[in-house]
Amino acid sequence: MIYGYARVSTSDQDTAAQVEQLTAAGAAKVFRENISGASAERPQLKKALAALDAGDVLLVTRIDRLARSTRDLLNIVHDVKEAGATFKSIAEPWADTSTELAEFMLTVLGAAAKLERATILARTSEGRARAKAKGKSLGRPYKLTPAQQDEARAMLAAGRGVREIAPIFNVSPPTISRLKTNAAS
Repeated sequence: MIYGYARVSTSDQDTAAQVEQLTAAGAAKVFRENISGASAERPQLKKALAALDAGDVLLVTRIDRLARSTRDLLNIVHDVKEAGATFKSIAEPWADTSTELAEFMLTVLGAAAKLERATILARTSEGRARAKAKGKSLGRPYKLTPAQQDEARAMLAAGRGVREIAPIFNVSPPTISRLKTNAAS
């Protein structure tokens, strides 16, 4: 039996295109996952691996839909082989574990994917550091203007309570509490 595995990284993405490709390639059952590949918990992948018997195939549209790292990819392929099944990728036809070259190629591709992810993370981190150095504020803007913050701090200093002040500025009590905490530090 051919089992498909489809995964998307965010809740606003959809597995429909992957499912269509997998069923067109012969998948009788498709396990769908709406969770980041970086997450260790992938219940649908566990179910797909548990369903495999000798002679079955685990099919994915692309390797990056299956594994989050080289080690993860090799572990999954090992589990597939342990079940007596094979692994195939539609976009990477050379990644067919029924061939001798596949394991070597999977290791190389997995290493390349890991390097790409590390490069993306490094570039993102560098970009944030450059933006911060230029004085750009990262994250969401403050809910209160500097003048409102000063006014709220004055009310706190005068002995008024956080829950009393928050509705005046139409913010939550934790927003006012942060002002109190930040003023103390």
